[in-house]
Amino acid sequence: MRLFVTFLCLVSMLSCTEHSPLSRPTKTANLATDSLSKWQVVEPASLGLSEKQLLKIHADIATGLYGWIDSFLVVRHGRIAFEHYYEHDYAKIYGVEARAPGPLVVQNWSGPYNYFNAFWHPYYKGSDLHSMQSVTKSIVSALIGIAIERGDFPDIDTPVLSFFDVNQLLNVDEAKRAMTLRDLLTMSDGLSWDEGVPYSDPNNTFTIMARSPDWVEYTLNQPMAYQPGTEFNYNSGASLVLGQIFLQATGIDIEAYAVEHLFQPLGIARYEWKRTPYGLADTQEGLFLSTRDIAKITSLFLNRGLWQDVQVVPEVWVSDSLRPAFILNDDVSTGYGYKWWSQAYQYQGDEFRAYLGKGFGGQRPIFLPDFDMVIVVTGWNILPDRPFLTATEVIERVIRAIDD
Repeated sequence: MRLFVTFLCLVSMLSCTEHSPLSRPTKTANLATDSLSKWQVVEPASLGLSEKQLLKIHADIATGLYGWIDSFLVVRHGRIAFEHYYEHDYAKIYGVEARAPGPLVVQNWSGPYNYFNAFWHPYYKGSDLHSMQSVTKSIVSALIGIAIERGDFPDIDTPVLSFFDVNQLLNVDEAKRAMTLRDLLTMSDGLSWDEGVPYSDPNNTFTIMARSPDWVEYTLNQPMAYQPGTEFNYNSGASLVLGQIFLQATGIDIEAYAVEHLFQPLGIARYEWKRTPYGLADTQEGLFLSTRDIAKITSLFLNRGLWQDVQVVPEVWVSDSLRPAFILNDDVSTGYGYKWWSQAYQYQGDEFRAYLGKGFGGQRPIFLPDFDMVIVVTGWNILPDRPFLTATEVIERVIRAIDD
């Protein structure tokens, strides 16, 4: 088991070594090989954080308040303040669903697009590599920024259809011809697409797309619902189209490009990247990384593209990615840039902005520039109307650790 701590020990703050908030997981992070193993691990108090408050979060996770959470990591000032992993028997938890036909059991029930199959999700084949789901999109955006800086990728105002044979596509009109790479990056492509219902709903456009042999073709064949660049509408297919364009524009598979220009500079040696049925790297949800490695990529954006004094992602691309192209009318003023989310939060009466990736099941790599902090939560809450740890709540609770 990775880490289960009894509620009694948590409440009484016993100093038993095996229950320490800084103790190491037994399965999900191999510190001898993990890319963040050189990061210093310190007591939360040395970073201005309350261990008591962080333990309260941990206790609520461990007792199931937030459903199935797999890891909780807090980094501040470049050092690890808090880290825990949680063991769940997903083969048992989702065993019935894994063998039943449904929208989340795609293609062959034993394959990598059965989201209930514990061989593939949330960990890759029993390793500590956790499915990142749509956090993959944020990483793909970083790769596009790197490729543009290197002269390998075209200007983002290039029309999308310039990379495809329009005679082979359906529903081509002036609006579709006007769609640009920028529109794909900002989820404002204008295509008719409904990903706002649960993924377990057969009417979700993603689940319909997943049953087609060519996901890029399916996406581009959708009719236009509005003029590109004018409205935000979440569309996972848009990121798949970007992946196809990346391959055509650079002549290099995006996975290979990631290894050379992102993973190796950050010391990320272990990963997995799923493929679509057509063989394309799945650029909308395909990446599996360790918790510490996604924390490393998140820290890269916190530091405006710098890693150990090397500019890995262009600073201007980081700024453009984080700047909201659209602000949603909700309680936290959610923003969306180049596949990075942002939202407002309060601290001591002032308003600040958090930046994050969002992945199906509860993947939340978050950074708070004003507090030099990275928070990573991973989980596998994939059915609707179940407990869930939102970014809003984890930010509020971790920030409370500064107050204490």
